Amino acid sequence: MSELEKKLIAGICSRSAVETEVLAAKIGAILPVDTVLALHGDLGAGKTTFVRGLARAWGIQEAVTSPTFNLYAIYKGNRQLIHLDAYRLGSSADLDALMIEDFLQPPWCFAVEWPEHILEALPEDAWHFYLSINEDQSHQIRLMPA
Repeated sequence: MSELEKKLIAGICSRSAVETEVLAAKIGAILPVDTVLALHGDLGAGKTTFVRGLARAWGIQEAVTSPTFNLYAIYKGNRQLIHLDAYRLGSSADLDALMIEDFLQPPWCFAVEWPEHILEALPEDAWHFYLSINEDQSHQIRLMPA
């Protein structure tokens, strides 16, 4: 386990969107290829900002925005990034209907916001990140080991 992973399990505080993006870029450097990320957290907790940092780490220059209305977005760089907002999905059957697997081209990362809606569809080795807002408005990012 890397030092960064140990710090993430304990929880890392971010005081700005830039700090969150920088942290996500560092995580992107250690993520195994073909990985699923489950990004848990309330509105405004920094999930999309986190994904933007991953995208920058992998050379993706496109604007990364919340896929709420489109459900998912696909970005290509050094690694393919599929960004899904599962908030409006009712079950894993809804995820299956999107046929995301057909779009996965190695090396890839599948980042899922609101994974609670499709937990049964996520692999056991998914990396679960919990993002929250502290009382002082800083943000906490924590990795829950599998």
